[in-house]
Amino acid sequence: MPSHSLPHSSHIDAARPRPNRVQQLLALLYIWQQRSRSRSQLAQLDPRLLADTGISAAARQVKLSKPFWR
Repeated sequence: MPSHSLPHSSHIDAARPRPNRVQQLLALLYIWQQRSRSRSQLAQLDPRLLADTGISAAARQVKLSKPFWR
């Protein structure tokens, strides 16, 4: 086999650094917090501001009914 061949993809995957579990958990908690905050802000918009954003009242209700993890 020539010495200039590329390594098998499994070797590349094994060498790629991955975030540890704590970093993954912190990232997930941050995303959930952002979703919760943005939905709280969405809930506080009056009809005029809601119309300015181009979001219908029905679309807002669908978004607000979702749990923070979705």
